[in-house]
Amino acid sequence: MKANGSHGFQVLAVCVAVILVADSGVRADFTFGQPVNLGPNINSSSIDAGTSISADGCALYFSSTRPGGRGGWDLWVATRLTTDADWGPPENLGPTVNTPSDDGPGSISADGLSLYFASNRAGGFGSYDTWVTTRATKGGVWGIPVNLGLTVNSATGDDHPSISADGLSLYFVSNRAGGSGSGDLWVTTRATLSDLWGPPVNLGPTVNSSDFEEWPGISADGLLLFFFSNRAGNGIWVTRRATVSDPWGSPVNLGPPVNTSVNDFGPNVSADGRTFYFSSDRPGGYGNIDIWQTPIIPIVDFNGDENVDINDLVIHIEHWGTSDTVCDVGPMPWGDGKVDEKDLEVLMSYWQQEILDPALAVYWKLDETSGMMAADCIGASNGTLVGNPIWQPAGGKLGGALQLDGIDGYVRTPFVVDPAKGPFSVFAWVKGGEPGQVILSQAGGANWLTAGDPGGVLATDLKESGRKGKPLVSAAVITDGAWHRVGFVWDGSKRTLYVDGAEVAKDTQSSLSASSGGLYIGAGANLTPGTFWSGLIDDVRVYDRVVKP
Repeated sequence: MKANGSHGFQVLAVCVAVILVADSGVRADFTFGQPVNLGPNINSSSIDAGTSISADGCALYFSSTRPGGRGGWDLWVATRLTTDADWGPPENLGPTVNTPSDDGPGSISADGLSLYFASNRAGGFGSYDTWVTTRATKGGVWGIPVNLGLTVNSATGDDHPSISADGLSLYFVSNRAGGSGSGDLWVTTRATLSDLWGPPVNLGPTVNSSDFEEWPGISADGLLLFFFSNRAGNGIWVTRRATVSDPWGSPVNLGPPVNTSVNDFGPNVSADGRTFYFSSDRPGGYGNIDIWQTPIIPIVDFNGDENVDINDLVIHIEHWGTSDTVCDVGPMPWGDGKVDEKDLEVLMSYWQQEILDPALAVYWKLDETSGMMAADCIGASNGTLVGNPIWQPAGGKLGGALQLDGIDGYVRTPFVVDPAKGPFSVFAWVKGGEPGQVILSQAGGANWLTAGDPGGVLATDLKESGRKGKPLVSAAVITDGAWHRVGFVWDGSKRTLYVDGAEVAKDTQSSLSASSGGLYIGAGANLTPGTFWSGLIDDVRVYDRVVKP
């Protein structure tokens, strides 16, 4: 049901590249669960798309081409008694709202009394216009739709509306003059609910691209705007702002499991920020395009040790009253800009739970007893042993470990992370080593974690490209024969090195150099003699978020 640039409702056949988890920098403080199809109570063998969930979570408005409607696309609604109950059969909104033309998608207001939607019915000003139908009460009858007029609509297509929770901002798509591409995101605002809508404003080049943007979905707190784009890495994206008065930030692709290699679009988030609805023609559906949902999960295992316990509480307390994005997880999963009792409430709801961090991009426990494979225990990024590494089942810091000879032994892995794509963290346990040797590197890229020469201090060569880039070197010795947990964290602007949970070096860089190579565990990026690790390496983890040990 994607518009094709003329804002019709044809299905656009797009082959979308699978986006790597590391692309999704937005997951510094929340992630998505596994998507679930809403099932045959909602979906049909026809196209079902463009959802809008009511503020109480008990009414789901969507567009469908199923039989029983008035035209090609009609607006339908499914209801349920509680958010834990099953959805009832969808009902057509009837001839007052729907016409033989295309009607939808829609966006329901927070009070449930106004439904904004797109239509190419007679009486409009362009190919598609934005209309609104109202009712006196939630149980009342929808009135005759009203066109929002030439201030909002134009001679071109103006559709896919998304109304803010306060009813004062209306986001929509238009290909009118003044945009960046064939379809841009715009917003019209009003001072009060009784005022007229003001002239639409383009969201600008930070959000819009020279490609096509559509299907905006504004969060209830107004801080996140989800949308579809067919820019490079197409699929569903999100842009974020610190407050409703701040400008929108650079969009981030949601990546898997939301985006796939097929059509994924039509984002809508529940009022509490806990459930994400979208449309997709991925396998497992009932028709051409179906409606899916996935939970939005706050990441409360702040130190990444797979347990929500006193250590995470200490981190939370240390950042109390700040705007730290790692600990700011409430009331929405993405926080509200301040670490306070709202975030503590979210943290305690997961207290004493064992959680495998959903932001782990790859995790090599290195606990094998034999063989030439180092298993990725959360995915398919298994490593291959090269040279003569020796498994030490009882010799690790956490279970087993891998003994490397410092001559030609290392582990080669598939591609995991492009450092240029956004925030990420990497941690490992090491013992032994010599100055100049490398713990983790990227083929064709940089040495991520090294024992600096001289001194054997923790360092990284991950840096900005060009003359501005420089290694980051700490004063913490890691080659003293003791076990040390070493780590590197990139938050998009700052580099930080950690040893045994303590920050040992930190600086600011505007970016990191891009690289698409696989990783080497226990060898330098160019496999240069002298860079091979001589000692033990255990429990290597890479996260697609900022982790504070």
